[in-house]
Amino acid sequence: MSDKAKVATGTARQTALDPVTFEVLKNAFATSVDLMSEQILRTCYSFVIYSRDFSSALCDANGNTVMQGSGDIAVHVGTLHFQAKAVIEEFPDDIHPGDVFAINDPYRGGTHFNDVSFVRPIFSEGRIIAFAQNKGHWADIGGKVPGSFDVSAAEHFGEGLRITPIRVWSKGKFLHDVAQLLVANTRAPEQAMGDLHAQSEATAVCEREVLRLVDRYGTSTVEMAMQETQDYVERTVRRRLAELPQGRWETVDYMDVDPGKSEGLVPIKIVMTLDGEGIHYNLVGSAEVVDTFLNSGYGTTFSAIYAGTKTFFPDVPLNSGFYAAVTADIGPEGTVVNAGWPFAVTGFCSGPYEKLMNGIFEIWSQIMPERAMACAFNLEYLLVGGRDARREENPYFMWYDWMAGGWGGRSSKDGSNSTAPVFGVGLAVQACEGQERLTPVITTMHQIGTDSGGPGRFRGGCGVEKGGTLTDAEASVMSYCCDRARSITWGIEGGLPSIPHGVWLNRDTENERFLGSIFSSVPVEPGDTFYRPSAGGGGFGDPLDRTPEEVLEDVIDEYVSVERAAEDYGVVIFVIDRELDQYEIAREATAEKRAWIRENRASWLETDPGSVAERYRSGELGLLDVIRRHGVILDWGTGELFDETTRQHREQMSRRSAAHWAA
Repeated sequence: MSDKAKVATGTARQTALDPVTFEVLKNAFATSVDLMSEQILRTCYSFVIYSRDFSSALCDANGNTVMQGSGDIAVHVGTLHFQAKAVIEEFPDDIHPGDVFAINDPYRGGTHFNDVSFVRPIFSEGRIIAFAQNKGHWADIGGKVPGSFDVSAAEHFGEGLRITPIRVWSKGKFLHDVAQLLVANTRAPEQAMGDLHAQSEATAVCEREVLRLVDRYGTSTVEMAMQETQDYVERTVRRRLAELPQGRWETVDYMDVDPGKSEGLVPIKIVMTLDGEGIHYNLVGSAEVVDTFLNSGYGTTFSAIYAGTKTFFPDVPLNSGFYAAVTADIGPEGTVVNAGWPFAVTGFCSGPYEKLMNGIFEIWSQIMPERAMACAFNLEYLLVGGRDARREENPYFMWYDWMAGGWGGRSSKDGSNSTAPVFGVGLAVQACEGQERLTPVITTMHQIGTDSGGPGRFRGGCGVEKGGTLTDAEASVMSYCCDRARSITWGIEGGLPSIPHGVWLNRDTENERFLGSIFSSVPVEPGDTFYRPSAGGGGFGDPLDRTPEEVLEDVIDEYVSVERAAEDYGVVIFVIDRELDQYEIAREATAEKRAWIRENRASWLETDPGSVAERYRSGELGLLDVIRRHGVILDWGTGELFDETTRQHREQMSRRSAAHWAA
């Protein structure tokens, strides 16, 4: 097994520093990273980075992570140490004070090509004692489509510029020719050059802070504190693990489809073991690479494993000490979770990444039921790019948008509404006003989506609906990177699914088109409108166990419609005055409705899928009845039945939902 496929555990050493000095330095390391983040936030050029799609880290002399920032996004968490180590491997005896290196290579432990890292060595007493690193998402890195998200890419050559470790500053001298080579391969070179300088200067802030600590405490003490900070985290995690039940757990989650094959969900298998030695994951048996850019490299797969696990240890600092308590066999190269060169990986974020995180959530929900959570909505990116005709110079523009959505219902409360994806909790929703100033796209709708949260004893958080109109633009195309149009966001412990993702073009007009959840280079014209919902979270627990009063409050808040209150929760509500929020629960009708649902719902999952599809096409059945009652998956534009996908969806719904319903 390759080193990339397995990470070995270590043995945490006992502390040698006095407790006060250790705590001061541990927290000072966190501050140095947070100051780096504040610097990049205030000096970046890209609206994407300004919306907090970036992360920072302090690594030790070996490239191991000492401290991440408090506002970093999850997807970067498990990759920054890989990239620091890649720089060390590439320049083993050729790193000097004043050097700064760039890297975005997903085949060297990075995320995707848009995420460009800058790594600065920190020297003291003539030797490297640490590395400061900042990673930010550049709005464009070249490739076939604006924004560099090309669904049709099967290999990385069409995805944009691959930056292996490269020196951009040499002994303090800016290598303008190297930097110009990098930014000239983007559609917004001035913006990219600005981000390049901002990210480099951010690492200089961290260097300044670390050297300030060296001046006060000495080099050896600071180095010792870096190691002991990692040891402290490892000891803490191992102690917590020893208190948990030991055993083996497994689950499977799915991506929607492999475009190179016939319809059918793409499995991602997870086995986890606790055996007294640590946490052990095994992903062997996951599907082979898919014929699109939704594959994951080894760095992002480990990141998903670390971030998913860390969610259940929220108070523990994150560094390589945490990683030391986790092993993972991700299998050979050539799978959807370990793609390897040259397979396309830019869309990993919407592909395997969050499927791994949600599968890990499901497993840990059984181990720590007090922290249990159903599936969260899937990260999605909508990109519109072309020429901005509002300006005389007719420059390129990239309208680059992601949405908030719902997290899964929990063991004691509803899921979070309209929250950043688990992929990156620190992500900010981009301000519509800023988008409209920078691009010829107007936002026409941005609101919480009624009925988007999966029904349950504890409802999944609600998603969001967003619409827009293209205005003064030329030669424009639209691309969308998402998933879960077919592998619908699922509930657990009897909870029901949410809603499918997907984009509608010119909805409710004679030119209406459902474009689905993954496409690229769709031509769009001025005046074209587009609409998309983000899913809510899956429900937790039997929806029939939710009190009628709680359902009524959801109706008043417009989280649930009166119609779905009856169909999903069996709660019959009379509308007296909607404007005044006056409603009445029909108690007797509710009791009858709930009894009827209990009697029939198991058989609904056995209804002939073909007849369900026909009833959907005729308008007799609505989308939510098709999904939540009958467990049938269709092309939501044409109503075409997906037989194999339906079989897989029903199998999972039976396991996660129907198996927990009381007769």
